[in-house]
Amino acid sequence: MRPSTSLTRQTSPHYAKALILYLLFFVLLWTVLTSISHKAPDLDGMEELVWASSFELGYIKHPPFPSWIMYGLTQLLGRPVWLSFFAGMLASAAGLVFLWLLAREFLSPRLSFLVVLLASVNIYFSLRGTIFNHNTAQLWSIMASIWFFYRACRDQRLSDWAWLGVVAGFALMTKYSAVIQFAAFFLYLLASGLWRHGRTWQGMLVATITLGITFSPHLYWLHSNDYAPFLYMDKSLAAPTRWQAYSALLSFTLDQLARLSPMIIAVGALYYCYRRDLRQKGHHVSDNNVNYGAQIHSREKQFLLWVGLSPFLSTVLIAALLGSHLDASWATTFFVLYSFYFLFAIKGAEPLQTKRLLVIVLIIQILMATGYALARGPLAWETGRKSRSTFPGPEIASQMQAVWRQHVPATPLRIVASDTWLGGNIAINTSPDAQVYIDAQLAQSPWLRDADLQCGILVVFSRQTRGEPAASLLQLYEQTHWKGLEQLHWSSANSPILDLNWGIIPPSPSCEAAR
Repeated sequence: MRPSTSLTRQTSPHYAKALILYLLFFVLLWTVLTSISHKAPDLDGMEELVWASSFELGYIKHPPFPSWIMYGLTQLLGRPVWLSFFAGMLASAAGLVFLWLLAREFLSPRLSFLVVLLASVNIYFSLRGTIFNHNTAQLWSIMASIWFFYRACRDQRLSDWAWLGVVAGFALMTKYSAVIQFAAFFLYLLASGLWRHGRTWQGMLVATITLGITFSPHLYWLHSNDYAPFLYMDKSLAAPTRWQAYSALLSFTLDQLARLSPMIIAVGALYYCYRRDLRQKGHHVSDNNVNYGAQIHSREKQFLLWVGLSPFLSTVLIAALLGSHLDASWATTFFVLYSFYFLFAIKGAEPLQTKRLLVIVLIIQILMATGYALARGPLAWETGRKSRSTFPGPEIASQMQAVWRQHVPATPLRIVASDTWLGGNIAINTSPDAQVYIDAQLAQSPWLRDADLQCGILVVFSRQTRGEPAASLLQLYEQTHWKGLEQLHWSSANSPILDLNWGIIPPSPSCEAAR
């Protein structure tokens, strides 16, 4: 049942303001600490910074929407290292906003705030929220899809169905795994009996139309590019043997438990406080004996169970049947509703328990963010561990620019042929115009044309960072006029030595910048 109007009017603005302040703290805490501790983005964050070199309708590995977001941010802010952390935390915070909107449909503002607090310590919203990839970027659109789907099923307004199609289209243009959540919607329609209503079929038709319109630009690109991302997805799912697939499936499941553990710790701390209250005040304390989940109507319970549990359970079942490989991070959006389930484990006076949870969550967030920053910053540096956070991107870029100026003094460095990681570190630390020629393949670098390659190319690869370079990159390296090797430590003196194999193709006479 929905909360009373009087309760909503009395307390909603208070908790809405509290939510805004908490999310500001949440975004700033993780963004600032990771920016201080990291000299380079995570691999996926670097990939998005590189792909944001141009506005494309699709990319060879993934659909384009996260890169569109990054493209807009880079146009405003350039390509600083911290931008990928900030973008990831914005996506995470936006997902929590839509979680609040869903909770407000059938819970009081206080319990809705509690639901968001619990969800925010989920590792996918917090620590891994700093990694702006297609999984994190999908948090907001999946959560928005769930909210609009709930409203559409409850009220049967065509406007909600239409908006469902739009945000579902964005979710699909973020990562094709959105169909797993759509399948959960379908299962709920079957379980609830809503599929029998003519109004539901009208709504689904409207949602399908708006989804098709939203997705159509990328669909055109897919058709024009032989559905390249599906080939990449097929390779990602392949496992060498069925037993290896089962082993990976077990690791996948255990990883999810670990990533939900901060929520379990927070609820455990609340339960401890509740039991302590009972010991101190006796067992007859009013409103202490009913769990918070009891306030959720049976209709909403059915919705939360089918829509919330189906993605993880169906994925594990299908992967087990097909023997497919699963990566832990692919489950990023599978647990967005799990904080509702923890309501059934919480008892006690709501105002007091909500304040306690806020303190507990703040402590957990600060400990996680600080610990992560220390582990990826000073500790990784001192131990010499090969951590991407300590990768010497600025130093490498400085060395490569010096090499370039020595051989091509009259033309600025614009094209770096390399893998995404190494080339991206050089490009973002060189100039706003420097772009990566990924593995020396135009198909992977749609922001480049043949004419762009006439103004000289710096070819760089390192077997220490990514192993054996692509054959196409080695082939281009053999065509370079000058070659050399630069070396430097990954981080401290205890770290591995990086091998920077470089070669230069000078500008051709047709290059205007060389004239």
